[in-house]
Amino acid sequence: MPSKNHAEAPPPPEPLRIAVADSHTHLDMQSGTVEEALAAAAAVGVNTLVQVGCDLKGSRWAAETAAAYADVHAAVALHPNEAPRVVLGDPDGWSRQGAREAGGEAALDEQLAQIDALAALEQVKAVGETGLDFFRTGDEGRAAQERSFRAHVEIAKRHGKALVIHDRDAHEDVLRVLKEEGAPERTVFHCYSGDAQMAEICAREGYYMSFAGNVTFKNAQNLRDAVAVAPVELLLVETDAPFLTPSPWRGRPNAPYLIPVTVRAMAEVRGMPEEALCEAIAANTARAFGYRAP
Repeated sequence: MPSKNHAEAPPPPEPLRIAVADSHTHLDMQSGTVEEALAAAAAVGVNTLVQVGCDLKGSRWAAETAAAYADVHAAVALHPNEAPRVVLGDPDGWSRQGAREAGGEAALDEQLAQIDALAALEQVKAVGETGLDFFRTGDEGRAAQERSFRAHVEIAKRHGKALVIHDRDAHEDVLRVLKEEGAPERTVFHCYSGDAQMAEICAREGYYMSFAGNVTFKNAQNLRDAVAVAPVELLLVETDAPFLTPSPWRGRPNAPYLIPVTVRAMAEVRGMPEEALCEAIAANTARAFGYRAP
């Protein structure tokens, strides 16, 4: 599995005394094998991983990997930036470079049908990451994103699976679509990017908030404020690896074994014992994704 970041991997942190789950990772984008990633994570108290697909290929890989490893669960979806690429061949999807090969709405429907089929599998615990991303996608691609998002909401509800939200520079519109469509019973804001006020809205709706390594960044006070006010029973932790490596290792490749760094930062913000937060996160993640905690 090739890594997008070839810098030296950070050293392993001190192990957690109570194990937790990494609620969102991309093993297919990391270096090394699945076995190596699981072993490194287990050695520091991370005993469960949610492997997340971003396109059809990645979603199939997630489902296959979850079927092969008891400690891995799958989430399947077309990433918000994938939808305009499929519909428009849109450079505002994943990249502002490249050829324009329009597929149209029929192509998106076909891919969504395949995501639907994957979502029915037992080892697939969630539909996502889906949502809206206005950071990369321009006005031309927003209709395709929203169409795809609404379809993923319907798929998650029909299969009784959790919904994993990708929300970048689109808070109001993500919340609007969830209200209009009716959010699934278990909805997770992956890599939570809002502030304390939005956290209060999510809390009222019962949405889980999953925090990544960027909660440790100096310029991320909004995230720490959100951690402080979010109900402990709605808190999750993730790596989004190989991205968002926590400080002091920012810029190096991320991996599930670095979860303890983020957990300890969250515990410090809340002023609560590390063990108590770990117990809550472990229970919350199992409840959110509908699996039996190890």
